Amino acid sequence: MFKKLKKPILIAEISANHCGKLSIAKKLIKCAKDNNADYVKFQTYEAQSMTLNSKKKDFQIESGLWKNNSLWDLYSKAQTPFSWHKDLFSFSKKNKIKCFSTPFAEDAVDVLEKLNCPFYKISSFEMTDDNLISYVAKKEKPMIISTGLANIKEIDHAYNLALKNGAKEIALLYCVSNYPANIKDFNLKNILILKERYNCVVGLSDHCNNSDIMKIAIAYGAMIVEKHIALQNQTVGFDIAFSLKGDQIKKYAKEMQTIFQITKTNTFLRKKNELKNLKHRRSIYSSRDIKKNELFTKENIKLIRPALGMSPKNFNLILGKKSKKNIKFATPIKKEFVL
Repeated sequence: MFKKLKKPILIAEISANHCGKLSIAKKLIKCAKDNNADYVKFQTYEAQSMTLNSKKKDFQIESGLWKNNSLWDLYSKAQTPFSWHKDLFSFSKKNKIKCFSTPFAEDAVDVLEKLNCPFYKISSFEMTDDNLISYVAKKEKPMIISTGLANIKEIDHAYNLALKNGAKEIALLYCVSNYPANIKDFNLKNILILKERYNCVVGLSDHCNNSDIMKIAIAYGAMIVEKHIALQNQTVGFDIAFSLKGDQIKKYAKEMQTIFQITKTNTFLRKKNELKNLKHRRSIYSSRDIKKNELFTKENIKLIRPALGMSPKNFNLILGKKSKKNIKFATPIKKEFVL
């Protein structure tokens, strides 16, 4: 599936920007479709599969966007309830945009299997969960694995575990798990390293607010880009600080394809639009009238623009040779003019 991609795809991540309302989730699906996203993605979990309902310090978020929330409170508010999923998949189909999801536990996979989810994403924070990776892989569908926080040894393990357990195909996303990610957090050559090491499709999970990151990623060969989205004028949402809003999605999608088009070819290439200017190169012209049988010399021929005469490489070769005909001033010298 991923290896057959002819151009990069944009995955619009809804995540928690539905703000606990099914109606907003549907609006986000429509927004993704209207703004040229290729897929819309959900996050399938409920709070009890993510953490414990505890007020202990271990379960408190002390910094970042979600500071002063407990993990339980955060996931209770941010979850996409299982009961929504049939409706969300149906609404996506109705609006002619493909959808899939990131399951965070085995019960989430079971929900998605009943809906014929076409493939699965493993989030960065779950990529060390061997049980989840194995359970998903055994469904024998394509998998996307996000690699935020992970070292090469951990990526090796997750990748090989998924293959061993039946994953049909695996794509890896380079990811920086900061929210939002600072441009200084990235090493985009990691994309090249992942491509070479695993010989698979590689992409970017983009939590940055600078589209230059995406552009460089595409230039380095990213074929999948995942980006959180929000509605045009949305101001509230757990992920709003690093989300594309409304028509920003369309602009981002267009930039993806533009960068791909100008970096996709691995052979040295000139486009026809440029080659029309070949005529403005130099060529050999008569710099005065030349009589029949007169020798070509530096006094009667010259290398000038345009390129309608013989190539400059022939200039020294015809010096001292005779002209077959009378040649007027400012005439391009052709091969058939030379004895």
